[in-house]
Amino acid sequence: MTNLQQLKQWIRESKSAVFFGGAGVSTESGIPDFRSVDGLYSQTFDYPPETIISHSFYERKPEYFFRFYREKMLPLGFAPNVTHQVLARLEQEGHLAAVVTQNIDGLHQKAGSKAVYELHGSVLRNYCVKCGKFHRAEVVRDAKSVPLCECGGIIKPDVVLYEEPLDERTVEGAVSAIRKADLLIVGGTSLTVYPAAGLLHYYRGDRLVLINRDETPYDSYANLVFHEKLGDIFSQL
Repeated sequence: MTNLQQLKQWIRESKSAVFFGGAGVSTESGIPDFRSVDGLYSQTFDYPPETIISHSFYERKPEYFFRFYREKMLPLGFAPNVTHQVLARLEQEGHLAAVVTQNIDGLHQKAGSKAVYELHGSVLRNYCVKCGKFHRAEVVRDAKSVPLCECGGIIKPDVVLYEEPLDERTVEGAVSAIRKADLLIVGGTSLTVYPAAGLLHYYRGDRLVLINRDETPYDSYANLVFHEKLGDIFSQL
């Protein structure tokens, strides 16, 4: 039996699978990641990207933060790809219990997934830091400088910046789903960003599948490993 046939069988048998995904899920929709050759870390800015998207920089230089955020981190107008679509279908068919994602683009929900734990937040949620009013992402996109609410407060995207903690309820939900999973598929992530990568330690099963173009620190722990593009695998599921 090939690895792909084994994966298909495990999915057919699964009732509570979890998909844990990183930037590689969205790059196939055209959204750049951070660490690849063409990613944000390889581009030249006045400051390192990890500095710009830190909480202290956001507070110190909000104009520069929002200019960078609008240009490089606000992926509106992108469509879900085959991986997003297949995951949504597997959930509808009763095989997939949840998606745990490090991405902030909302494409899993756009494809139809319901149970999605967004570890790093979402660009689609934006709140006034003063009055708490919700604002659409387009308000942030179309602002000339720092986006301001009618009350005068800054409209902050609900994304987790460096120096900020992950949302406790989101993490608890993700941990619970992973702990109960009868199949864990990890895709499109280098598994080097913590604390997100550490969530794999909560998996108790013996059907751990890794799909990533490059090797990861967890390859030796996996039961199946594919060093291929996610779309190439999911298009065959």
